Amino acid sequence: MSIEKPNLYIGIMSGTSVDGIDVVLTKIVNNNSQFIAGLSLPFNDSNREDILKLCQSAHCDLKQLGQIEVKLARNYAQAVNQLILEQQIERSQIRAIGCHGQTVLHHPFGQTPFSMQLVNANVLAAETGVTCVTDFRGMDIAFQGQGAPLVPKFHQSLFKTPDNDASIVLLNLGGIANLSIITSTQLTGFDTGPSNILLDSWMQYKLSQPYDKNGEFSASGQVNQKLLAELLSDVYFSLPAPKSTGREYFNLTWLQAKLAQLEFIISDIDIMATLVQLTAISIANALAKHSSGTLYVFGGGTQNKHLMDSLSKLLPQWQVNTTESIGIESQYMEAMAFAWLGYRCIISQSGNSPSVTGATQEVIMGQITQAIGHKLILDE
Repeated sequence: MSIEKPNLYIGIMSGTSVDGIDVVLTKIVNNNSQFIAGLSLPFNDSNREDILKLCQSAHCDLKQLGQIEVKLARNYAQAVNQLILEQQIERSQIRAIGCHGQTVLHHPFGQTPFSMQLVNANVLAAETGVTCVTDFRGMDIAFQGQGAPLVPKFHQSLFKTPDNDASIVLLNLGGIANLSIITSTQLTGFDTGPSNILLDSWMQYKLSQPYDKNGEFSASGQVNQKLLAELLSDVYFSLPAPKSTGREYFNLTWLQAKLAQLEFIISDIDIMATLVQLTAISIANALAKHSSGTLYVFGGGTQNKHLMDSLSKLLPQWQVNTTESIGIESQYMEAMAFAWLGYRCIISQSGNSPSVTGATQEVIMGQITQAIGHKLILDE
């Protein structure tokens, strides 16, 4: 007698912007994802401050690290439990939670590569009553990959493969901007460089504002070409794929070091305008080999009208849409991806794309933490 398998999954994502927690409920059957519902919660203020300090210093004592993980797990569990309550579903209907965790250091280089995402999976499973899948990047890195980006294979599952020369491209405007490029012959993807990390950091540093609402502040400035050239001269932008980066590389200290190379003062508003252009140009340059197609944009940066307008001007041959045009709210695309990656782990199927990450082979990604009393059904 066959056992009926639940097909609901929850995904959790908190990105490099550290601006909040996104959770989604999805139905996944035969690799096909259907968005059901989502919600976003802000971080507890002390949690956010602790995470940002850890990211900036890359140092903490072990007691503090353990406490941050537990607090994060409780914050995640609060969001999951609220979603379950709002949707009035039984926990037994949810097969698993896929939780990315909070990235605090991404270092897939050298003799001892790793990527650190914080979450206490035991606490998350205990406080939600649902089996959890975490630690998605480690196995790809163990097989010589970058461990990032991990979402292109999920993005590919959303579309039929193009049957002509046109490309389907998905662009995440999160803390870091990254691309998934789907063609008739290949799947590629990589981090193009900074996006909201620098924009938000400069607004917080100079204006004590969390972000540039609608891009209104940056839209009033003028791009400084000398500063733009200095920023674009960074070696990261000329590196070939596979490549990935994060807050440990592109941050306020990086920007201040670039500004110090110049022998003149630039106004805060012109620096913001230049940072928007840096994000847009680095993305456009990354798409230079692809003459045209459809670009679906998601992430917090879609709310920055000036950034979106700048992208459209630099990519006149591309049809630029948000993922709302395919029925997925841009806020929830990444959380959906980790619900799908959790599903792939549960059914014992690979989740990475070696053509994207540089890994030597496809691997099953994620570690499973089973909740007490929650029946985990694995596919044979």
